[in-house]
Amino acid sequence: MTLAAPRSDTISPGLTAVFAFACGAMAANLYYSQALIGLIAPAIGLPPRMAGFTVTLTQLGYGAGLLFIVSLADLVENRRLALIMLAGVVLSLVGVATSTSATTFLCFSFLTGFCCVGAQVLVPFAAHLATDENRGRVVGNIMGGLVTGIMLARPAASLLAASFGWRAIFWVSAVGMVALEMLLMRMLPQRRPRTNLHYGQILVSSMKLLFTQPVIRRRAAYQAAMFAAFNLFWTGVPLFLAQRFGFGQRGIALFALAGAGGALAAPIAGRLADRGYIRAGTMGALGAAVIAFMISGWSGAAGAVVMLAVGAILLDAATQFNQVVSQRVIYAIAPEARGRITSVYMTAVFLGGATGSSLAPAALIRGGWTALSVTGGVMLAAAFLLFLTE
Repeated sequence: MTLAAPRSDTISPGLTAVFAFACGAMAANLYYSQALIGLIAPAIGLPPRMAGFTVTLTQLGYGAGLLFIVSLADLVENRRLALIMLAGVVLSLVGVATSTSATTFLCFSFLTGFCCVGAQVLVPFAAHLATDENRGRVVGNIMGGLVTGIMLARPAASLLAASFGWRAIFWVSAVGMVALEMLLMRMLPQRRPRTNLHYGQILVSSMKLLFTQPVIRRRAAYQAAMFAAFNLFWTGVPLFLAQRFGFGQRGIALFALAGAGGALAAPIAGRLADRGYIRAGTMGALGAAVIAFMISGWSGAAGAVVMLAVGAILLDAATQFNQVVSQRVIYAIAPEARGRITSVYMTAVFLGGATGSSLAPAALIRGGWTALSVTGGVMLAAAFLLFLTE
């Protein structure tokens, strides 16, 4: 028998921690393949130039889920929606773990991404439970958990793959998602949106918000460029570390673990956003990301792996800082439409991310690490110049 949590109009520190853990655990599923690209592609028969599709299909699935599922948070009871999507994650992870061909792997990867949007159902859900005064802090703490899941996904995948093969992480995660489903059944309160719109009107309303709210378009453009560069770097760097420095899966795991330090930026960003440092925070994040690619480009050419890790930490911190600040801004636009706003905003962001991950192998093949670094730097410089027009 399912034990439903009682309704609640506020969010306690304990419940905030549950939201953060759940978001991190679900989001991690999007990034396991990123660290294992060199193992998965040959195992399922993908040529090197197409290896990035092991990551891209997951992110495209996430983008589709953001567009068609997350907006339902303004229509469907939120707890039920999150639990349904989590059940889908379990089934799709089992499909990935048992895949023996590129077709089945990529199809189940797309489905995994599609169902993992349950994490983006939980973020506006938590924002609704928070007060106006602490919304930035709550969102920042939850995003800190989400980012920690993302950052730890790569080292966890690499370490398990080194001992048990690349399929192990997907089996372990599937079991973890079952445990998470049971936890959320007990802990999440119910939230029933108040709206007279039907599903078609919800989708149309989502697109209308994008076209009528310049701040959503701008924030989506900034973060799409940031996330494209982020995925470009993290899809390319495992291949580069193996080729340039001879790193195995454990070495790649340690490098990715160093990058996890960027997760500390999310809670700090939430608190600064609550104090009104929106413009300064955005400028600092975009500028820091440009510098990160300058550092990584130089360190890759010079063979300075420690400085490459410094660039990774700075890039991760800048990406997460800008994400939290942007969410603090867009969630203040129309409280009753946070699900729809999240849907269109995050769809744009993950389309950018999918673009970055698909470009990484081609950039490395054509021009090496320098070409990849220049590509990422140009993306971020364009976003910075757009920001200066505000």
